[in-house]
Amino acid sequence: MDQRNMHRYDDIIQLPRPVSKNHPQMPISDRAAQFAPFAALDGHQEAVKETADMAAKRTE
Repeated sequence: MDQRNMHRYDDIIQLPRPVSKNHPQMPISDRAAQFAPFAALDGHQEAVKETADMAAKRTE
């Protein structure tokens, strides 16, 4: 990171976090659910297992 980028946000880094007047704050439990793991590739794990099983049979 060059010198220009190191101080890019110095003017706002100490400001308080903005709070909406129109929308209530989301509960922590709901916020955490946004980051829960999900199956991005349906069937991928099964395909990997099938390939591993086939490879294991070939080595026997």
